[in-house]
Amino acid sequence: MTQTLSRLPALTPPAAELPARAEALRAEVREFLADERAAGAWTPRSDVWLSGWDEDFTRRLAARGWLGMTIPTGYGGHGASPLDRYVVTEELLAAGAPVAAHWVADRQIGPSLLRHGTEAQRQKYLPGIAAGEVYFGIGMSEPDSGSDLASVRSRATKVDGGWSLTGTKVWTSGGHHAHAFFALVRTSPPEEGKRHAGLSQLIVDLRADGVTVRPIPLLTGAHHFNEVVFDDVFVPDDMVLGEVGSGWGQVTGELAFERSGPERFLSTFPLLAALVGELAGTDLGPAGRRELGSLVARLWALRRMSLAVAGSLASGAAPELAAAVVKDLGTRFENEIIDAARLLVSIPPDPGAESGYARLLADAVLHAPGFTLRGGTNEVLRGIVARGLGLR
Repeated sequence: MTQTLSRLPALTPPAAELPARAEALRAEVREFLADERAAGAWTPRSDVWLSGWDEDFTRRLAARGWLGMTIPTGYGGHGASPLDRYVVTEELLAAGAPVAAHWVADRQIGPSLLRHGTEAQRQKYLPGIAAGEVYFGIGMSEPDSGSDLASVRSRATKVDGGWSLTGTKVWTSGGHHAHAFFALVRTSPPEEGKRHAGLSQLIVDLRADGVTVRPIPLLTGAHHFNEVVFDDVFVPDDMVLGEVGSGWGQVTGELAFERSGPERFLSTFPLLAALVGELAGTDLGPAGRRELGSLVARLWALRRMSLAVAGSLASGAAPELAAAVVKDLGTRFENEIIDAARLLVSIPPDPGAESGYARLLADAVLHAPGFTLRGGTNEVLRGIVARGLGLR
């Protein structure tokens, strides 16, 4: 047994340390956010990277150089490291700032274009992403293919000058606002015993003829998710991302960016901060102190794991296994913050409140069902980890 364990690969990369300049950058971001809040520009909310769509705020961030940070200067970016970007993103999430408009484009579309895109594709999209003027969605999940992406049925058939796309994508966050998304589709049938073969990624204009975007409202009526239907949509050859048939490898690398960032454990951080404020000066007792202390300790451990993945991404790696671990542990942690908030404070959630603890709790409760689903269900993520460890 000892010999078997010694041969298992590490679950996360080596720890990464933030550069010395990080603290000055962090202080600058905090000052900016404090000024924004003092001016009443926005109200802190939970799960802002999904629901906080504010294009004006996105452009203000871009003006400060805090979008497209890792995009080279030749494409309108700033040539900074993923660790510099990490500092900015965790401060924005911790503050509950409205970052949804640029989140997908800045987090994974930009890096994927740099890794797999053509020069023309980079010139077309990267400057707009860095300026906070071009927004993207994600076209992965389908009605019968959630986390099992190998079973997608959207199909692109070769036609003169491009591809004819037919099918449906679901849970497209911000699809009603976005300009485009990367769609994972079948361009040829799967091979015997190779379910992941025959998949490609296309860059689809969401305003193109034949594209229909339908809202999928939450129970509250809030509209973040969408169903996107393709009816013989023409996608030109120059909008194929990477190589035809290489979609699976490309999308798994993209998921390393999607699953490992601080948004996977900071969606409910504004609620945790508010909870600490509500409990200030009260006698929690041993059980309450233990509960709160456990949350803070686990938050720090998750942050160290996420930083390690960011450091690995900075070196050019695509640590899919480590990203799956961060996402699984982080999204469960987000739900446990909600449980602790309900246990330790008697204030009920109030979706009608404009701000404050009851509003943050209501946001978190309403969004919680999606935490362990979006970006891959926990069951699928554990399967990825098991395969990565050679246990299945």
